[in-house]
Amino acid sequence: MDNLIIFASGAGTNAAAIINWFKANGKARVSLIVCNKPQAGVLKIAERENIPTLLIDKQSIQSDEFVSTLQSHNPRLIVLAGFLWKIPATMTTAFPDKIINIHPALLPNYGGKGMYGHHVHEAVIAAGEQESGITIHYVNEAYDEGNTIVQAHCPVVAGDTPDSLAARIHKLEHYYFPRVIEFLLQH
Repeated sequence: MDNLIIFASGAGTNAAAIINWFKANGKARVSLIVCNKPQAGVLKIAERENIPTLLIDKQSIQSDEFVSTLQSHNPRLIVLAGFLWKIPATMTTAFPDKIINIHPALLPNYGGKGMYGHHVHEAVIAAGEQESGITIHYVNEAYDEGNTIVQAHCPVVAGDTPDSLAARIHKLEHYYFPRVIEFLLQH
């Protein structure tokens, strides 16, 4: 069975969608959840699912020891599911084309440092965009600049707020992310 490592910083809704998808079909398992916030909801999900966790800081993520710890889990993919830090070159070098991310907009627009969550949705609405969506992409050394794997679109409707747009984006994320991961594991 393929191992997945999930990196997350927040509530963990994408992590939960991935965990549940693979629990149901048995095609992979989440062997580790890496988090940078001690109070993040994703840690409660990991505890409930009996998945080991690793809490990291800015120093440890860049260390060779951290890379060795990840390698010991033999991950087929490392999945960034709402992880807000830039991934260091030590990781992208050690795991080429094995780290993927989900972004709550249609890259290359509305990506880069500081563009996450409500910041993205506010910018999309302020620009008067007619559509938004998600981008699942490979991770390289720059924020949101790795090769695109899949994009899924949704409308931006009159009267949208960051919250209402986020709700549509979350539906796309929870539907597509586990399925795209499964597809990548099969190819």
